[in-house]
Amino acid sequence: MTLAIWTYDWVPPPPRGHVRDIRLRWACEEAGLPYTIRAVRFEDRTEPDHLSRQPFAQVPALQDGEVTLFESGACLLHLGEKSETLMPKDAKPRAETLEWVIAGLNSMEMVTVPWWFIGLSKPAENPLEGWLQSRLSRLDSVLVQRDHLAAGRFTLADLLMADILRVPSLRAALGPYPALTAYTDRILARPAFLKARQDQLDHFAAADAARAK
Repeated sequence: MTLAIWTYDWVPPPPRGHVRDIRLRWACEEAGLPYTIRAVRFEDRTEPDHLSRQPFAQVPALQDGEVTLFESGACLLHLGEKSETLMPKDAKPRAETLEWVIAGLNSMEMVTVPWWFIGLSKPAENPLEGWLQSRLSRLDSVLVQRDHLAAGRFTLADLLMADILRVPSLRAALGPYPALTAYTDRILARPAFLKARQDQLDHFAAADAARAK
């Protein structure tokens, strides 16, 4: 059965290439899972139909037959159950993958997103700078010793962590951390990511053309 990934029909230019349906696109591309893209009008994101899929009026949402999920982390874990490419079946590497997926969402993204948001106002000092640098330093020390976060190979954990780290302002902050910089560059060079990103950019470019008519 073909999966359906829900996203917006259009967003302003700045977030393009970073809207979080890209995580699901990337996962499906890596695993060879067939999927289609379905879109809700950006202006209709608070309408009941979309809120029934995503109660916070965000994207993505994932439909798999009678199952509908929201939140990119939950959707990724669901996709991981469908493909050993994304999530190992054996207990130890599976546990490693799960812990690093949760670490990406809780230990990293809960710091990086507010750090980035505060930085938009260009304060003289970002009060979260020390917290961010501590997290980056600890992650760098892990990646000095390995090429991937879990299972000795690419998994969902790498997909999620690289997507978190690729925000332009954050990627620029990776300079003092060579292992982390090399890791991010390596994961983002994967063909499945490059296709997913281009497909998302094309999706929103097509929306521009449709709105211009």
